[in-house]
Amino acid sequence: MTQSATHSSVTPPPVAGTAAAVRNASQVHIPLWRQFYALTKPRVVQLIVFCALIGMLLAAPGLPPAVTVLAATAGIWLVAAAAAAFNCVVEQHIDARMSRTAWRPTARGQLGNRQTLLFSALLCAAGSALLWAFVNPLTMVLTFATFVGYAVIYTVVLKPMTPQNIVIGGASGAMPPVLGWAAVRGDVGPEALMLCLIIFLWTPPHFWALALYRTEDYRRAGLPMLPVTHGSEFTRLQVLLYSLVLLAATLLPWLYGMSGLTYLVSALVLGGLFIAYAWKLWRDYSDAQARKTFRFSILYLSLLFAALLLDHYLSPWIAL
Repeated sequence: MTQSATHSSVTPPPVAGTAAAVRNASQVHIPLWRQFYALTKPRVVQLIVFCALIGMLLAAPGLPPAVTVLAATAGIWLVAAAAAAFNCVVEQHIDARMSRTAWRPTARGQLGNRQTLLFSALLCAAGSALLWAFVNPLTMVLTFATFVGYAVIYTVVLKPMTPQNIVIGGASGAMPPVLGWAAVRGDVGPEALMLCLIIFLWTPPHFWALALYRTEDYRRAGLPMLPVTHGSEFTRLQVLLYSLVLLAATLLPWLYGMSGLTYLVSALVLGGLFIAYAWKLWRDYSDAQARKTFRFSILYLSLLFAALLLDHYLSPWIAL
C-alpha cells in the first residue's frame, strides 16, 4: 500500500468521444427537479442513511424515540445530499471525462455552479438546523464535520493528489453509524467506533473493485486511482488483503459483547464470501468479476449491518 507514483503519470489526454457524448446528452430535456435530485447522488445517500439508521437502532436497548429517529434521518440525509451536490461542482470537469459520470447535470452544463452551490448550501443549512433543534448539537457538529471531510478534504485535496485517497478519505464515509449513535445517545461510544472501523476497512476493496473495471475512465480524468498508478495486479492484491482485515474487524462487535451468535455466524459467512470474491478477482481477473465483486460489496455491507440489527433485537429473546 505504497504511494510511489506521481500525479504527472496520469495526465488526462483529450477525449473527443466523451466530449461529444456530453454535448449530445446536454440536448436531452430533463425536468429541473430531476436534475437537482440527481445532484444528491440518491443511491450513495441511501446507503449513508441506512448505516446511520442502524447506528440509531443499535444505540437503544429497545426502539429509540420516533421524533429523534425521523429528525436525525432527515437531517443526515440533507447534509449528505448537500455534500454530494458540492462534489458535483468541484468535479464537473472530471465527471465530463468519465462515461460513468458524464450524465450528471453539472458535467452536461445544464446546471451552473451558482445554482448548485446555492442548492448545496440550502440543504446543508436545513439539515444542520434540523439536527441542532430536534436531535443534539453533537450530532450536528459531527455531521457537518463529515460534510467538510468528504466535500473538501477528500474531494478537493486527497482525490487528485494520492492513490491512497479512498483509504484516507474513507474516514468521512465511515461516519454514518457514529452519527446515528450520537443522535440517540448524545455521545460516541466504542460500539459506534467499531461500526465506523468496519465501514472504513470496507471502503477500499469496495471502491477499488469499481476502479479496476473503470481504470481508463480514471486515467482519462487524470485521477491517480490505485489501478492507474500501481496497476491491476497490485490493486487486486490490496482488495484481497483488505477483505481479510475486514473479516477480522467484523468480529469485534462479538468479541466486545455488543452482539451474539446470530451476528457472529453472519459475519463469518459474509466475510468468507467477500474473501472468495476477492480471491477470484486476484487470481483470475476479468471486468465481469470486478463488477460482481463491486456489487457484492454493497450487498455485503447491507446484510452485515442488517444481521447486526437482527441480532440486537433477537439476542434478549434467545437469552430467555
